[in-house]
Parts: sequence; structure tokens; C-alpha cells
Amino acid sequence: MKRFFLLFALALSCVCWGQDNTKGYYKDIFMDSGIMLNSRTDLPVTEMLGLSMEAFVSTPHSSTAKYKFSRTDTLRQRELIAGSPIDENGILLYPDGQPRFRMVYMNGGKAVNHGRTLGDAGRKAYQDFVKAGGSYLGSCAGAYIASIGSVKPGDNTNVSHTDTYMGLWPGHAVATRLNKSYTAVDIVADGPLTRYFDFDGRMHIDSVRHNGGCYPNMETAPQGTEILATYSTKGREMERNIDALPVVWAHKESDWTGRVVLCGSHPEGARIEADNLGLMAAMVRYAMAGNGMPQIKAILTPGVPREMTRRRDPAFAPLGDRQYHHFCIEVPKGVERMTIGLEGLMGSDDFDLHLYASRKGFAYADEASWGNVGEKVSKTMEILQPRAGKYYISVFCATTVTATHGKYGVEYSGRTDVLNGVPYIIRVDFE
Repeated sequence: MKRFFLLFALALSCVCWGQDNTKGYYKDIFMDSGIMLNSRTDLPVTEMLGLSMEAFVSTPHSSTAKYKFSRTDTLRQRELIAGSPIDENGILLYPDGQPRFRMVYMNGGKAVNHGRTLGDAGRKAYQDFVKAGGSYLGSCAGAYIASIGSVKPGDNTNVSHTDTYMGLWPGHAVATRLNKSYTAVDIVADGPLTRYFDFDGRMHIDSVRHNGGCYPNMETAPQGTEILATYSTKGREMERNIDALPVVWAHKESDWTGRVVLCGSHPEGARIEADNLGLMAAMVRYAMAGNGMPQIKAILTPGVPREMTRRRDPAFAPLGDRQYHHFCIEVPKGVERMTIGLEGLMGSDDFDLHLYASRKGFAYADEASWGNVGEKVSKTMEILQPRAGKYYISVFCATTVTATHGKYGVEYSGRTDVLNGVPYIIRVDFE
């Protein structure tokens, strides 16, 4: 028991609070334009902010063409999100369960129907993504489905949708019941959004599209729910009064989880409308600023190899594409040479893994003091007369897939075998 607490304390001491949590992801954003969602193929804000993005785009649907989905739509969505033999963890997650993208954006559409098509495995993938540190932004249906349910119109009864909604924000959404309309939006003064985009003092956005969206039931909202912007309908002829109710809200459960940002309206399609595009940019940046803290895989023991070969075991899982695995080791006084080695497994040594070390914090490529970026998995790195104290070691996978755009959004080719992870053995020796 004493040894457990000593190791636990050392593990905590290896966490670098304030360390950069923007690195070690495959790409920035994954956009879900899946079944019964708006079949959006691009997200203008990504170009504005210089962000990388991939998407799944299903066959378009409308009120007059509801049943154009094919078995391919269902199969493609299921394989991407829930997993397949060539990508057992699904597109959102690395083999160790860590987020593969910094953020997911989910479009508007039909929340209940989309949640049903995701199935239990697909909804769990989203839940695991946020729990592991990936952030989430959803508008309209993307906000509904992220809640635990909705408020039944007419009698204000909370209805939970545990079989279709995901509970990323554990509160209830209230339907505005306003369709095909526009409202103004007031950004909360001195709120988080103002720190992530310069609105040049214009805290009132005159016109934002609204189509059946929602707002949070603050009576049952979880502690820590932040109101970022409110509806403004003064002077407008509206079927229902939603003035001053929240339109954008956020929640982050802990330092380790991702931030969930939800919006009841539709600023996502803005291309030239400066205020709408600014609102979307602020939401994206605030969501991604809430990525979970990077974590240490293990405290290495000198002379003891650690086999990162077990799929579905986060502490010993193989490495994903463009992912970092972080380790710590304590170097005692009097060490003349520290040798850090990677060893590949037979049949899996043709991936390119990079090896880094640092004394100051997580050993990212552009911050590490030592590195070996040679080809293949197997390699060694020596540090002569290392100073006593804590060292950070990282392994980075430079091998990745080839991504192209197809009918259903992203299509992978090339080194797709990297999706199930690159196994390796890491060992540190002192002399």
C-alpha cells in the first residue's frame, strides 16, 4: 500500500499543469454531417482559423426526400464512429482511448434520429472522446443530442433520452419551438468568448439563423454550466418570447475532460457575415482551449522493458498516428550514461517512430532537448552525464494515413494499418 501511494504521488508530480495541450492530435476537427444531420461538407471557420478538418457526410435529406439513405450510409457511419476491423477504436479515438482530434463539431438536423443511427457503440465513442479530453461543439440538433434529454413542451416535464442522446452535457435542453427564423444574439460581457475573439466592442449580433433550436434548462443544469451568449428578441415579432435566454453555453467536468460548447442557433454556415463568423470562431477556440491535460503513461523503471503492445489496455496500448506517448523517469545522482531505447516487433518495425527527452516538461518535438527521428521503430538515444532529477520521455508516431475527399467525406488509404496502433517496447538503462 505504501508503494502504491509513493508511485501515485510521483505520477502526480509528473503532470505539468499549464503544459501545452494542443499537440499530439491527428488533426484539429472532425465534423459529423451524418445520417439525419445537415449534410454540410465544409466549415468556413476552419479556413478562417487555419485549422485542419475531416468529415463524414451522409446522403443529403430533406422534408421531401427523407428516405434516400442507403445501407452504405449506415455501414460507413458505423465503421467510422464505432469501429471496424481496420480501425477497431473508430475515427475519434486512438488505440489507447485518447482523442484523435482536438474537437468534434456536430451539425444541426434530427437529434433523436441521428442518435438512434449511431447506436450504443457510436454514442459511447463520443462519450469516451470527451471523457478522455476531446472537446465538442454542437449547434441545434448537435446541442440537443449532447444533453441527457429535453423538456416536454407544454408541461415542462424533463424527458430523458438515454437510448438516443449522449449526455456529454448532463442537463436538459428546452425547445424554443421557433422554426425558420432569425434572432439577435448578445455575447456575455467579460465572458469567455470575448477572450477568444476580438468582437471590437460589438457584443450584439443582429441576425443569427434559428430553426427549431434550444436553450438549457438552468433549473436542472449541472454545476459549472457557463452562459456564454443569450438570445435577443426585443423589438421583433416572434411567435414565442425567448429574449435573454441562453443560446450558447458550455461545461467542462474536470481538467482531464474536454469542454462541451453548445449553441441553440446556426452561425456555422457564415462565410462573410463578420459577426456570425466571429461568434463561430470564438466558440471553436474556446472549445479547443478546454482540451484535457496530457497524461503520463507510466513512470519507467530502469532496466525494465515496457511493452506497449496490448490493444484496449490504455496503459500498455500501441501508438496512433501523430500521437505522443509520454513517460517519466527519475535519474539518481552519479549516473554517467542514460540510454533510452525503442524496439519494434517483428512485422511492425516499418513505421516511423520518433524518440524525444526533456527535463523541463512534456517532450514535444519542438521543445525537447534530445531527439532521435530516424526511420523505423527501433532506435536508441544516449544522454551523457545526466543531471539528477526527473526526465520526460516521449514517443511520437510520424507515420499516418493518406486522407482524400470522397462521396462520404474523408476516405483513408496508404498506411491504414497504423489505425490499430504501432506496438513497441521502450526501455531505459543507467550506467
